[in-house]
Amino acid sequence: MFDDFMTRATLAGIGVAFAAAPLGCFVVWRRMAYFGDATAHAAILGVALSLTFEMSIFPGVLAVALIMALTVTFLTGRGYAMDTLLGVLAHSALAFGLVAVSFLSGIRIDLMAYLFGDILAVSRTDLVVIWGGAVLVVGLILWRWAALLTSTLNEELAYASGLNPKREQLVLTLALAITVAVAIKVVGVLLIAAMLIIPAAAARGLARTPEAMALIAAAIGALSAFAGLQGAYLFDTPAGPSIVCVAAVLFVGLNLIGWQSRRGA
Repeated sequence: MFDDFMTRATLAGIGVAFAAAPLGCFVVWRRMAYFGDATAHAAILGVALSLTFEMSIFPGVLAVALIMALTVTFLTGRGYAMDTLLGVLAHSALAFGLVAVSFLSGIRIDLMAYLFGDILAVSRTDLVVIWGGAVLVVGLILWRWAALLTSTLNEELAYASGLNPKREQLVLTLALAITVAVAIKVVGVLLIAAMLIIPAAAARGLARTPEAMALIAAAIGALSAFAGLQGAYLFDTPAGPSIVCVAAVLFVGLNLIGWQSRRGA
């Protein structure tokens, strides 16, 4: 079964969707879209470091994404406007990563594969890494679900309940770094934020509870991966962008249906 590249690609896309869905819900609730974007852009610098030291892409991307996320978390509220800080760090990290890659001699690198993903080239080892990361992210979110939800909805209530919102922020930071590291092979640096945000945003109007929103977002993400890959195969289009296009169409379609139902009521 795993000898078929489309099967491996589909499983990889579903694995990323499962990792991104619950995390994407918190990104939407906390309005952290640019935070996810900045962390994803830093991944290119991680790719350059991994290739320089001739090691797997995953640990390098994970380390740099985690450093970026922790830096943003540390500097927030210390005299820097969030949107300005994220803009500076996101584009600087991407630029330094691209420049660092250009200095690599004797190494052939397909930048498009890292910018927009190369899901059709996913290997069995990549599948193990992607699903291992997805299980780790989902387990981390489930373990801290109640605390994360309370800290997201009301920080004062979280403090009154004996919780530390800053610690829960670090949990989200770690989960985000892991998701970026496993998703870079599937949708690439420039589209990771889209897979975090679009399925969760599409699920928001359908769900009555936070748990339902996470489950619906996972279903939308998995459907986007499957349909996007089929469309890419049929129409010979880039796989990563095709997945995001399907997610965007589902977002628009579900919102139109919701708008029509509210209007009819």
